[in-house]
This record gives sequence, C-alpha cells and structure tokens, in this order.
Amino acid sequence: MYVKNYGKTEQINFLASAKYQAFTVQVSDVGVTANAEGRKIVPAGTVWPANDATAQGILLNEVDVTNGPQPASLIVEGYIIESRLPVAPEATAAKPAMKEIKFR
Repeated sequence: MYVKNYGKTEQINFLASAKYQAFTVQVSDVGVTANAEGRKIVPAGTVWPANDATAQGILLNEVDVTNGPQPASLIVEGYIIESRLPVAPEATAAKPAMKEIKFR
C-alpha cells in the first residue's frame, strides 16, 4: 500500500500571503536522517536544495522520502514569514539566490 496513516501531523503556516508561485521538484532522500518512527521526512519550510547559494526556493509541504525521492511543491515566488521556518535562510547566500521570495 502506498498510502499509510502515520498519525496526526501539524505544520506551522509560514506563508505571509495567499499569493505565491510554486513548481514541482524532485526531493532526494540523500542525507535525510530517519526520525523516531524510522521515516525520512523533509519538513515544510525547508530551503531547497540547500541553505546556500544554490537555493531555489522553499518547500511548501513536508515530504516523506523514506522510500526514495518524491515530488514536492517548491515556492519560488511569494511572501514568507521567516521566523516560522524550521531553519532561517542563510542571509548572505540563500536569500540573494531566491530573488522572488520576500521575507517578513
């Protein structure tokens, strides 16, 4: 079975506006550490693919990559509440790389 109930999940809303542009990307499972249940979860709000000059955007939803790479929505344009992200974007590299994302 591809879909399985792993219990309740909660996500903090980090969007400052309902208007944003997102595209589909493939999220890799490389380097993702398993949680207590043995699941490899990339949290919503993660700067993707890395929190450096290669940053392309911010993941809209959490992604379970336990069974390998998975598709995900990547915000490339919009308004984000920076203090609600799991890890703040690196100010001198990641933020300038994501030119169309405005942080509040």
